[in-house]
Amino acid sequence: MPGFEFRKSSYSSGSGECVEVATNVQGAVGIRDSKVAHGPNLRLAPAAWTEFLAHLREQSA
Repeated sequence: MPGFEFRKSSYSSGSGECVEVATNVQGAVGIRDSKVAHGPNLRLAPAAWTEFLAHLREQSA
């Protein structure tokens, strides 16, 4: 995903199972597995990402 600047998610564990997220591109949120940086990536609309995070928070409450 050219132009995306990925950072490790604060939700990632210390066991090597890391998700990286990029929010620097207008209109998209990029998501990838940190172990496969050049592998498949997901690109979501910001509203879909916000809804996904809200669902995760509900599940962990």
